[in-house]
Amino acid sequence: MKFNTGIIMTQFVYPAMLTADEKDGGFVVTFRDLPEAITQGNSWEEALHEAADCLEEAMPSASAANALRIDDKLEIPQPSQPKNQEYLVAVPAQTAIKAALYLAMREKGISKVQLASTLNIHEKEVRRILDPHHATKLSTMERTLAVLGQRIELQITTK
Repeated sequence: MKFNTGIIMTQFVYPAMLTADEKDGGFVVTFRDLPEAITQGNSWEEALHEAADCLEEAMPSASAANALRIDDKLEIPQPSQPKNQEYLVAVPAQTAIKAALYLAMREKGISKVQLASTLNIHEKEVRRILDPHHATKLSTMERTLAVLGQRIELQITTK
């Protein structure tokens, strides 16, 4: 999924390294762009499925353990180019859109309170819009991005 941020296009597809776990079996998944994102799976397929869930938790989150990115006002890193032996793992679509909203707010220097005022909604609604665990309607996220001068450009690719 790509997000138009003027000149910059943001993609939320990160290279992951799968390493065989010699002791316990299965595979350990790590992301060099998000060192806190570590997961595992019993098979290659399960490890890649868990990797997408892991990325969702590492992105903007309102949960206590992963409040890093939005609540602590940290950067969401751009994905590196994949290296040999790495697999590309996409952030779930809704989380990617919410991450793009967060990045657009940072780029424009707009707070949650200011965005809420512009959208004529309560600030707690903006917090929900940004929370990847809250099911936000796509039309709401598109409207919010539009207020920030952004739009979604969807790209479907083959695995």
